[in-house]
Amino acid sequence: MSTTESTSNYDGLEQMSVHELLVNINREDKTVPLAVEKAIPQLEALVNATVERLNQGGRLFYIGAGTSGRLGVVDASECPPTYGVPHGMVVGIMAGGDAAIRKAVEFAEDDEQQAWKDLQEHNISDKDIVVGIAASGRTPYVIGGLNACRERGIATGCVVCNADSAVAAAAEFPVEVVTGPEFVTGSTRMKAGTAQKLALNMLTTSTMIKLGRVKGNKMVDMQLSNLKLVDRGTRMVMEELNIGRAEAGALLKKYGSVRAAVEAYRNGNGHQV
Repeated sequence: MSTTESTSNYDGLEQMSVHELLVNINREDKTVPLAVEKAIPQLEALVNATVERLNQGGRLFYIGAGTSGRLGVVDASECPPTYGVPHGMVVGIMAGGDAAIRKAVEFAEDDEQQAWKDLQEHNISDKDIVVGIAASGRTPYVIGGLNACRERGIATGCVVCNADSAVAAAAEFPVEVVTGPEFVTGSTRMKAGTAQKLALNMLTTSTMIKLGRVKGNKMVDMQLSNLKLVDRGTRMVMEELNIGRAEAGALLKKYGSVRAAVEAYRNGNGHQV
């Protein structure tokens, strides 16, 4: 039996006080970053492979089911606003389609053929890389998709939470974050889900930095999609150029991004604002 399905280290949960529940859940959660740390060499290989493909015009695809699929969709959807990359550079696909993001689609994860069909809708090619996400490491939707990709020379990776899984065997660049039994037996939206979120954050953040989407420690290409981000961007321009808020705000409004505003100013165009 996989470790994610093994019996919880705790019992009689319904008899615990709220304080006891929270303390014990937190105690288990503290083990997750240590499990991720052990997988850093595998993550490094996956990041390098991803950067290589995206630098050559390829895309990163996530495929998954349930919580794992939703985490992939979330990570993909956050890349354009955070780093200013085109929609479609990072794509999250989940078993059961977009409807499954909000409501579980019964048995969608059990179809080994469907992931490849879903990927074909995006004109997948050998320039791309496909990362399967599966806490159990045995999801047929993910296994089938990865196998189909490898048969066609498409780079593959995965993020799983059990050792020696079928998903990892199907991936060229497997990442195994072994998180052990869940607080509630088998509830992989807990520790396993947290581990997957951390791993995906590390994958796309490192990739975007290596693609030149961060300068220093700033998201200079972020989309200015709300007032909070406009304010953040204004402060970034102020700090970088040592100018006042009004001038920085005008630059940002004219050029649309921190990077463009700073470059325009330094090239002499900004003084015309």
